[in-house]
Amino acid sequence: MAKKSVFRRFTRHVAWFLAGIAVLLVTTLLVLRFLNPPTTAFMLAHSLGKADGKVHHQWIDYGRISPWMPLAVVASEDQRFPEHWGVDFAAIRKALDEYRAGEGLRGASTITQQTAKNLFLWNGRSFIRKALEAGLALGLEAFWTKRRILEVYLNIAEFGPGIYGVEAASLAYFGVSARDLSRSQAARLAAVLPNPKVLSAGDPSPYVWERAAWVQRQMQQLNGPGYLRGL
Repeated sequence: MAKKSVFRRFTRHVAWFLAGIAVLLVTTLLVLRFLNPPTTAFMLAHSLGKADGKVHHQWIDYGRISPWMPLAVVASEDQRFPEHWGVDFAAIRKALDEYRAGEGLRGASTITQQTAKNLFLWNGRSFIRKALEAGLALGLEAFWTKRRILEVYLNIAEFGPGIYGVEAASLAYFGVSARDLSRSQAARLAAVLPNPKVLSAGDPSPYVWERAAWVQRQMQQLNGPGYLRGL
């Protein structure tokens, strides 16, 4: 009986702990739906992990961003963004099928998942992190609008070492605000998102130029900024 009593107390404490975590998470998501995050897990990691861990970041509201920029990141990273619920199971199945066919394993993270990862998690490919990322993505989709998810993503995504958000990236690479980005400039910024610590929008390699041209073709196939008008 004593062992059962100890086990019950333990499970009760665990249940209360998990419930507290859930309440804290939901509260955080609700707050961040309306208030802009002052920093992110990735920004903090950069600040703490580098001798000169300076973070370049400047928030800009979605309505002030050039319409080419959200279209470019959707065309580049997640073309089904307006349709899915945070996790694109069709893209995951396709990636697994390609892997089984002998092709390399590519990522299938949505913009929502990348937003969750950058805000709350760490870089890496562990199953635990991917599971947390998927769960947080579903939470973002439940409590935020698509427009808010895209706004936060554009403002926290890394575009170069220590350069976070489209406003800081636009100023650093092109000397203009994100409101004035052209279609080709937006495509160049989107082209470096898969590996911003190596790829540069300011000094593009042949690969970046090629990928930027591909992004522009995808933007055209999506019929321009009107593709995201309903967000």
